[in-house]
Amino acid sequence: MKKKVLSVIMASAMSLSLLAGCGSTPAATETPADNTAATETPAAETKTEEAAPAAETASGEVTNINVYRCTFNLATPDTAQVQKVQDAINAYIADKIPVQITLTDIGSGEYTEKANLALANNEINLLWTASWEGTIGTNDLYPAGAVYDLTDLIAGTPLYGSMAEGQWEAAKYDGKIYFVPVYKDNVEGYDFMFRQDLVDQHNWDINSVKELKDLEPMLADAKADGLKYPFLTQKTAMFYRWYIDKFDFFTADSSTNFFAVDRAKDEVVDTIQTPEYLEFCKLMADWADKGYISEDDFTKVTTDTTTQTQDWAISWWTDIPVNDEADARYGQDVTMVPATDRWAHSTSALGSCYCVTANSTEAQAKACVDFLGLLYTDSTLADMYTFGIEGEDFTYDANHQVTQTSDKYNHSMWESANATIVTPLDNEPANKADLYDAFNGGANTSSAAGFRFDKSPVEAQYTACAGVFESYGFPLENGGIPAADVESTIEKYQAALDEAGYQDVLAEFQNQYNAWKASK
Repeated sequence: MKKKVLSVIMASAMSLSLLAGCGSTPAATETPADNTAATETPAAETKTEEAAPAAETASGEVTNINVYRCTFNLATPDTAQVQKVQDAINAYIADKIPVQITLTDIGSGEYTEKANLALANNEINLLWTASWEGTIGTNDLYPAGAVYDLTDLIAGTPLYGSMAEGQWEAAKYDGKIYFVPVYKDNVEGYDFMFRQDLVDQHNWDINSVKELKDLEPMLADAKADGLKYPFLTQKTAMFYRWYIDKFDFFTADSSTNFFAVDRAKDEVVDTIQTPEYLEFCKLMADWADKGYISEDDFTKVTTDTTTQTQDWAISWWTDIPVNDEADARYGQDVTMVPATDRWAHSTSALGSCYCVTANSTEAQAKACVDFLGLLYTDSTLADMYTFGIEGEDFTYDANHQVTQTSDKYNHSMWESANATIVTPLDNEPANKADLYDAFNGGANTSSAAGFRFDKSPVEAQYTACAGVFESYGFPLENGGIPAADVESTIEKYQAALDEAGYQDVLAEFQNQYNAWKASK
């Protein structure tokens, strides 16, 4: 059985006004941030004291860097324990690299706002971020000129050699390296997810399921059983997931899934006008009419914990190398069957990454590269940075796998360091590194991998179009429109998009993509 856990917590977004001050302009020229925004909550942010001296270079210089990271596993980082971890890291790396770190740990609920403020005040050298982050995400930082060009600094370093060249290629913006991906499940694919007890009860042949319509006999069984959610969409618009074999949805956002690269044509198209979109929306409407999809999904009554109940039969899952982790998340035995291929594309490699801020000096940027190079290749450092202090925050079992024991310092591999170097947890396969290599190595590479859309020329229209999605796209993709009205609703959807400026954005997408292809 293939099973998995996905634990992604989105940081809260705020205005881009502060981010505009994150460029390489000296701090003295920055516009001071609003002091009210700078008020800190000690329980949610932990900023440690300056680092201890390290081994010096031949020139006698040791460089201190300010590192900001986000805490997902704990609601409140512990100040004293983060200080201990920082001190232990600095002691360990002191005779290895001429770098010391000052570590700041911020709770996920406040990370976006507080890290953005610190960026505006030039207080960060090394920042954890992601393509899906709001305000300080990769697609925000690069256009704002807030990140350091690492292309020349990284070449030939242990950091560059820590992962395959394809990972670096997928992470590039305009042909240059600004972000350092965390090597994890850096490709994207989706699974059908089944409750195993129902598979056993009905003797479902789940391996015969190749596409959505193949689920229908099983959904009929689930409805006959009286289940509330035979097909649980998890209140998610899924066109841009179920159809990634046909389209590269390079915006990585369901609310703008009306722009995509048609893989067969290698052209940017209006997906709303494709036969695939009509097919999908009609199927969802038909299933809703038959009672297979509940109105709770398209009215957003279902919650993130609905999957932990026995009220559903079949849902979806984002594929990862160790799908067995899903059982713990859902509190029941679930089984996965692939619904799509896996794809490496422009956003998949940057689901977790680091960047060096543009305000950093060359010495600080080099120190960041040196630190990441050691973090990505030294298991002792990677474990310390991820799990904390051995004996206090975690222990190694007889198989030298990690048991996490702390409510003071607790991070995960996916937001810390490479899967090939962080020691597996005691509930993970011992050959986790091999599984990740096989998982990423078995993916297709999108023809659009490396393309980044700059929406600034049409930002107002783009934002307006995204707003239209909620009124039309979301209900269409969650069975909220009667089957008889799907085609007319799609026509209204397109008309509303056009009124919002869709054709301007589509033309800009097409022009940029064609120019990018010509430059390759």
